[in-house]
Amino acid sequence: MSRKIFVNLPVADLNASIAFYKALGFENNAQFTDETAACMVLSETIHVMLLTLARWSTFTTRPIPPKTSSQVMLALSCESREEVDAMNQAAAENGGQADVNPVQDLGFMYGRDLLDPDGHIWGPFWMDAAAMPSGD
Repeated sequence: MSRKIFVNLPVADLNASIAFYKALGFENNAQFTDETAACMVLSETIHVMLLTLARWSTFTTRPIPPKTSSQVMLALSCESREEVDAMNQAAAENGGQADVNPVQDLGFMYGRDLLDPDGHIWGPFWMDAAAMPSGD
Protein backbone atom coordinates (compact mmCIF):
# COMPACT_ATOMS: atom_id res chain seq x y z
CA MET A 1 0.00 0.00 0.00
CA SER A 2 1.38 3.40 -0.91
CA ARG A 3 1.04 6.08 1.72
CA LYS A 4 -0.89 9.26 1.09
CA ILE A 5 -0.19 12.66 2.55
CA PHE A 6 -2.98 15.01 3.59
CA VAL A 7 -1.52 18.42 4.32
CA ASN A 8 -3.95 20.41 6.49
CA LEU A 9 -3.77 24.19 6.08
CA PRO A 10 -5.75 26.92 7.88
CA VAL A 11 -7.19 29.48 5.45
CA ALA A 12 -8.91 32.81 5.97
CA ASP A 13 -11.03 32.69 2.79
CA LEU A 14 -11.97 29.16 1.72
CA ASN A 15 -13.34 30.10 -1.71
CA ALA A 16 -10.28 32.20 -2.58
CA SER A 17 -8.01 29.36 -1.49
CA ILE A 18 -9.95 26.82 -3.57
CA ALA A 19 -9.58 29.08 -6.62
CA PHE A 20 -5.86 29.54 -5.91
CA TYR A 21 -5.13 25.82 -5.64
CA LYS A 22 -7.22 25.06 -8.75
CA ALA A 23 -5.07 27.58 -10.63
CA LEU A 24 -1.97 25.63 -9.53
CA GLY A 25 -3.40 22.41 -10.95
CA PHE A 26 -5.11 20.86 -7.93
CA GLU A 27 -8.60 19.35 -8.32
CA ASN A 28 -11.35 19.70 -5.75
CA ASN A 29 -12.68 16.44 -4.27
CA ALA A 30 -16.31 17.35 -3.57
CA GLN A 31 -16.74 14.27 -1.37
CA PHE A 32 -14.60 15.91 1.31
CA THR A 33 -15.62 19.52 0.74
CA ASP A 34 -18.21 21.63 2.53
CA GLU A 35 -18.50 25.22 3.77
CA THR A 36 -15.69 24.68 6.32
CA ALA A 37 -13.19 22.55 4.40
CA ALA A 38 -12.06 21.60 0.92
CA CYS A 39 -10.00 18.64 -0.19
CA MET A 40 -7.68 19.66 -3.02
CA VAL A 41 -6.01 16.78 -4.86
CA LEU A 42 -2.74 17.09 -6.75
CA SER A 43 -2.06 13.39 -7.29
CA GLU A 44 -3.14 9.99 -6.06
CA THR A 45 -0.91 10.47 -3.02
CA ILE A 46 -0.93 14.25 -2.38
CA HIS A 47 -3.98 15.98 -0.93
CA VAL A 48 -4.32 19.39 0.69
CA MET A 49 -7.12 19.97 3.18
CA LEU A 50 -8.03 23.66 3.27
CA LEU A 51 -9.72 24.39 6.60
CA THR A 52 -11.50 27.58 7.62
CA LEU A 53 -10.03 29.11 10.76
CA ALA A 54 -13.07 27.96 12.76
CA ARG A 55 -12.70 24.39 11.47
CA TRP A 56 -8.94 24.47 12.09
CA SER A 57 -9.58 25.37 15.73
CA THR A 58 -11.46 22.07 16.20
CA PHE A 59 -8.20 20.20 15.49
CA THR A 60 -5.82 22.19 17.68
CA THR A 61 -5.77 25.06 20.14
CA ARG A 62 -2.27 26.09 19.05
CA PRO A 63 -2.24 29.59 17.56
CA ILE A 64 -2.04 30.09 13.82
CA PRO A 65 1.22 31.92 13.01
CA PRO A 66 0.92 35.23 11.15
CA LYS A 67 1.32 35.23 7.36
CA THR A 68 4.76 36.78 7.75
CA SER A 69 6.19 33.76 9.58
CA SER A 70 7.15 30.33 8.34
CA GLN A 71 7.45 26.99 10.03
CA VAL A 72 7.39 24.68 7.05
CA MET A 73 8.08 24.77 3.32
CA LEU A 74 6.31 22.17 1.23
CA ALA A 75 8.63 21.08 -1.59
CA LEU A 76 6.80 19.74 -4.63
CA SER A 77 8.50 17.94 -7.51
CA CYS A 78 7.63 19.07 -11.03
CA GLU A 79 8.12 17.46 -14.42
CA SER A 80 10.04 20.40 -15.90
CA ARG A 81 11.48 23.85 -15.33
CA GLU A 82 8.52 25.19 -17.30
CA GLU A 83 6.09 23.62 -14.83
CA VAL A 84 7.94 25.33 -11.96
CA ASP A 85 7.64 28.66 -13.80
CA ALA A 86 3.95 28.06 -14.59
CA MET A 87 3.14 27.35 -10.94
CA ASN A 88 4.83 30.58 -9.87
CA GLN A 89 3.01 32.56 -12.53
CA ALA A 90 -0.33 31.01 -11.49
CA ALA A 91 0.41 31.88 -7.86
CA ALA A 92 1.12 35.51 -8.72
CA GLU A 93 -2.03 35.77 -10.86
CA ASN A 94 -4.36 34.15 -8.31
CA GLY A 95 -3.82 35.84 -4.96
CA GLY A 96 -0.46 34.37 -4.03
CA GLN A 97 3.10 35.57 -4.43
CA ALA A 98 5.83 34.20 -6.68
CA ASP A 99 9.55 34.06 -5.87
CA VAL A 100 9.36 34.75 -2.14
CA ASN A 101 12.91 33.41 -1.88
CA PRO A 102 15.76 33.66 -4.39
CA VAL A 103 15.39 31.39 -7.43
CA GLN A 104 17.61 28.31 -7.14
CA ASP A 105 19.19 27.27 -10.43
CA LEU A 106 21.91 24.69 -9.98
CA GLY A 107 21.72 23.39 -13.53
CA PHE A 108 20.59 19.90 -12.50
CA MET A 109 17.99 21.39 -10.11
CA TYR A 110 15.73 24.41 -10.44
CA GLY A 111 13.30 25.77 -7.88
CA ARG A 112 11.16 28.83 -7.22
CA ASP A 113 9.26 29.30 -3.95
CA LEU A 114 5.77 30.74 -3.80
CA LEU A 115 3.23 31.75 -1.18
CA ASP A 116 -0.46 30.89 -1.15
CA PRO A 117 -2.96 33.60 -0.06
CA ASP A 118 -2.47 32.64 3.60
CA GLY A 119 1.33 32.76 3.54
CA HIS A 120 1.98 29.00 3.29
CA ILE A 121 5.23 28.39 1.39
CA TRP A 122 5.36 25.93 -1.49
CA GLY A 123 8.65 25.09 -3.18
CA PRO A 124 8.01 23.67 -6.65
CA PHE A 125 11.24 22.29 -8.08
CA TRP A 126 12.55 20.28 -11.02
CA MET A 127 15.57 18.01 -10.78
CA ASP A 128 17.53 15.88 -13.25
CA ALA A 129 19.06 13.30 -10.91
CA ALA A 130 21.21 11.89 -13.74
CA ALA A 131 22.91 15.27 -14.12
CA MET A 132 23.70 15.69 -10.42
CA PRO A 133 27.38 16.13 -9.65
CA SER A 134 28.91 13.05 -8.07
CA GLY A 135 29.75 13.16 -4.39
CA ASP A 136 33.32 11.97 -5.09
